[in-house]
Amino acid sequence: MYQGEEVPHKKHKPDSDGILVEKVDSAHAAPCSNPTLPSTSVLQRPKILCKNTKFSYFETCGKRFVWKSLKQIITQERSLIWPDDIILYNSLNAPPSLKPPKKYSDISGLHAPYTDPQTRLHYHNSDEFRIIRTLPSDIVQGYLALRGATNIVG
Repeated sequence: MYQGEEVPHKKHKPDSDGILVEKVDSAHAAPCSNPTLPSTSVLQRPKILCKNTKFSYFETCGKRFVWKSLKQIITQERSLIWPDDIILYNSLNAPPSLKPPKKYSDISGLHAPYTDPQTRLHYHNSDEFRIIRTLPSDIVQGYLALRGATNIVG
């Protein structure tokens, strides 16, 4: 690439913001098409450092770091004695969801936007509605029991 020439000398100067500024002497740089720039100016190209170069997944003793599973974390927390006011991994509780729960058809298992007011069964389309209306009450009770809706329909 550079036969008989010297390789352009690059000076690295770290900035206070974590940006490396590369200075290239214009005498060794490629010729510029802009004739208004003086030939003795110093060109600067910022290099932004996004990653910590000293970070490693390996421990200092040379062993590879192994991520713990949820089961291992919970077992380890149970084996130690903790004060009552400390929040542990398995004691975190999520608040109730603000979204309404999704309803699925009791007949086909598809998304059910409709509910039969007579039997309280969820259905997907008009074909399933016709099937629901022909079902005997003991089968309707069985579908409701499977879904966990223990309403007694008379």
